[in-house]
Amino acid sequence: MNQKMTITLEINEERYEKDILASDLLLNVLRNMGLTGAKPGCLNGDCGACTVIIDKQPMKSCLLLAIEAIDTEIITIEGLTNTPIQKAFVEHFAFQCGYCTPGFIMNATALLLNDNDPSPEKIKTCLSSNICRCTGYKEIEEAIRSAINTIKINK
Repeated sequence: MNQKMTITLEINEERYEKDILASDLLLNVLRNMGLTGAKPGCLNGDCGACTVIIDKQPMKSCLLLAIEAIDTEIITIEGLTNTPIQKAFVEHFAFQCGYCTPGFIMNATALLLNDNDPSPEKIKTCLSSNICRCTGYKEIEEAIRSAINTIKINK
């Protein structure tokens, strides 16, 4: 029974009507829409490369059916523009190949949406849901701390 249904998703503050199968993963729907920042890594929720923000919470889009995202606010990396965390990742060289970077940025953004002054322990916990195979986490932690300081200065 591969019957298509039409759903409406709110992504990056825009509404989209999509024809999907009930079994379609949110990751695949986003990527088929051209929103390719969420990456298929492990496809079982371990690596975090597919992280998006749903209702201010980081979610792994490879573990969500698209129909589970109805009536939510979805933010993808494409919906972020020149945020302090993105700038900090560049300034602190918090990436190498870049494949995992959108997931880390989405996770860090969700952290800062919910806590504008997270402790070092909370930052480490936040990062533990993502895997980077190319670089250490020191630069990523520094980038997040730098973004926190930038946000504090701008307030």
